[in-house]
Amino acid sequence: MEKKTTRVQLELPESSMERLRALRERTEAASYAEVMKNALRLYEALIKEAESGNQVCIKSTDGTETAYRMIF
Repeated sequence: MEKKTTRVQLELPESSMERLRALRERTEAASYAEVMKNALRLYEALIKEAESGNQVCIKSTDGTETAYRMIF
C-alpha cells in the first residue's frame, strides 16, 4: 500500500535553518523531513499531556526533577 504524501515548502530564517541542520546532524536523521516528523510527534505528545492536565518533568542525572514549562 502506497502512502500518500504532500510536499510542503517552508521559508525559514537562517537561524531556524541552522537549528534544523544541527538537529539533523545530532540525530543522524536521513533527511530534514525525518527531523520534522519526529518533532511533530513529540510536539503532539506534549500538547496531549498538557491538555490532560499532566506535567512533563525533566529528570537530571542527579535525580532532581523539574517541571517543564509548556510554551503553548
